Amino acid sequence: MPTNRRRSSLFAVALIVLLVAAGGFGYWKSTHDRLAEGLYMGNGRLEATEVQIASKIPGRLAEVRVDEGDKVIKGQLLARMDTRTLEAQRAQAEAEVLRARENYAAAQANVQFRQSEQLLANQELKRAQTMFERGYASRQQIDQLQAKLDTSNAAVVSARAQVGAVGAAIGAAQAQVAQLTSEIDDSSLRAPLDGIIQLRLAEPGEVLAAGGRVLLLIDPNDRYMNLYLPTSVTGKLTVGDDARILLDALPLQPLPARISFVADKSQFTPKEVETRDERQKLVFRVKLRLTDVSAIPQAKSGMPGAGYVRTATVDWPANLQ
Repeated sequence: MPTNRRRSSLFAVALIVLLVAAGGFGYWKSTHDRLAEGLYMGNGRLEATEVQIASKIPGRLAEVRVDEGDKVIKGQLLARMDTRTLEAQRAQAEAEVLRARENYAAAQANVQFRQSEQLLANQELKRAQTMFERGYASRQQIDQLQAKLDTSNAAVVSARAQVGAVGAAIGAAQAQVAQLTSEIDDSSLRAPLDGIIQLRLAEPGEVLAAGGRVLLLIDPNDRYMNLYLPTSVTGKLTVGDDARILLDALPLQPLPARISFVADKSQFTPKEVETRDERQKLVFRVKLRLTDVSAIPQAKSGMPGAGYVRTATVDWPANLQ
């Protein structure tokens, strides 16, 4: 029995010591984590500017030249749509341009011919009028020549209208060629900026609708975190203020940042950020943009963490410097 009592006493003492230690650690952590006056924190995820590389027109994807993780430069060809149908249509449109130009030349020649007829009819009428005044021509001859001149005038007007119509046909055919050329150029999907291929969403042979996504490109030089802070904090913030981002995966490596945007209008906290009760509170979106994205290459888009801002002239604590 004495041995059992001794064991129970030792167990009780050990349990008390453990509880005291846990309480002390909790108190230390709460005081350690407490932010100084003028410092505020919000949760978020590190994000990067994303660009969807998509087909402008429907068609079959001919090839994809990059894989996920590849670094690309602005203007680099990333993928290409099948353009055989478009190229055939462009060849037909170019043939229409040549045909219309030939018709235009023929229409201009017809105008000259009709103008020659008009000139001859006018001269014949003038001579007949002179002969009529001298009594050597009849009124019937004058009327016939006048009708001939009127017909020639109408023929000239018609020929000139035909020239205009053929000229318009040339313009339409050239516009068709330009449109098809533009669609062929748009079928070559190029990188709009220097970046990294994040996702490959389609494979060669797939038929895509207009706007069908092929690749997801991210800009590694534009990384940021959105925070949602109350009015009492955002009312004291200014674009350009110094900030810090601390990722859960890199708790000892604070990322220097600056405030690049403060919303002018409040909103309810987004669903993915806070609990249901906290989502009922109106907050303002504050965007923190990294100032040196190459300082810590281990920081990846999508990593959760916390953003810190300061509303007073206070020094950053040691863990955020």
